[in-house]
Amino acid sequence: MVRGVPWALFVLLGAGCDQAMSDQPKRRPLQPSRFFADGRSSRLPVPGTIAQGQLELDEHLYRGTAGREFVESFPFDVTREVMARGRERFDIFCSPCHDRTGYGHGMVVGRGYAVPPSYHIDRLRRARPGYLFDVITRGFGAMPDYRDQIPVRDRWAIVAYVRALQESQNARPEDVPPEELRRLEAGP
Repeated sequence: MVRGVPWALFVLLGAGCDQAMSDQPKRRPLQPSRFFADGRSSRLPVPGTIAQGQLELDEHLYRGTAGREFVESFPFDVTREVMARGRERFDIFCSPCHDRTGYGHGMVVGRGYAVPPSYHIDRLRRARPGYLFDVITRGFGAMPDYRDQIPVRDRWAIVAYVRALQESQNARPEDVPPEELRRLEAGP
């Protein structure tokens, strides 16, 4: 006996330890299975169901539209942080084709990829933000879609940054606040 507990109790408790749960059969996603008639081990979602965290009711935010029209506004405030995030994401995902200024002379164009349009042409300067968001989301022409690579809010941040690029390349002296204009004219 160990401190009053009979050895038989230890034997009974030890017999209850089994590896059956850790040795049970299991399937990996997309692995074939004979259990279901279609031969799949993974089941398709029930039609009409939406996975947790994927309910996208805000049409403005998730599609850049209001009804059948592209929106003219952003679904959230464009702050300094949003612009910084937009620039960072633009430099990663967009500048290889569009270059960092948006004229369409990125490094992959020099390697034979199709030349994208400049963001500074009138058609794209007049385009609604919802349209630009849609192009990033679904792609256009030779441009692939970025729905899966770039989260929704980052796509909007990129659109905000593209607008800033367009303004920077098409600014007139009267667009600059007077105190900044005086500082710029005074020089370093």
